[in-house]
Amino acid sequence: MELINANPVIHEKRERRIRQAPENIDENAPEAIDQLEIFDHIRDIKDPEHPYSLEDLNVVNEDSVEINDELSHVRVTFTPTVEHCSMATIIGLCLRVKLMRSLPPRYKVDIRLTPGSHATEAAVNKQLSDKERVAAALENSNLLDIVEECLSPTLG
Repeated sequence: MELINANPVIHEKRERRIRQAPENIDENAPEAIDQLEIFDHIRDIKDPEHPYSLEDLNVVNEDSVEINDELSHVRVTFTPTVEHCSMATIIGLCLRVKLMRSLPPRYKVDIRLTPGSHATEAAVNKQLSDKERVAAALENSNLLDIVEECLSPTLG
């Protein structure tokens, strides 16, 4: 298989920060989730073409994440390494699946391309926001295998 971007730029990872739990916590209240927690869930997703994480390739960074905890809404904006990336939809699907599996069900997850970052931005965004298309994609065993591989933990 020929790579779309044979020589991607590798970026330095940000140091992982430790989040402090609030001291006075109501055990029955929904737990607040912040930008850093969302980023920690997605930063290590593997790129479908390269042996690097989405953070390594600067496809996502902490600023890519917007969260409104009161409205239970999360938006992740991602930037493919090249504007004609054929894996953009797969990357978006990986982001969506990871967050669907990691967040409480009350959250609405919105995954989008960074404006101007992809040649078929509108089409990819439409696919990623269509619940029926996402569900159909996840029923495809080949696509699901790719997603699972991208979401599997890395050693090291």
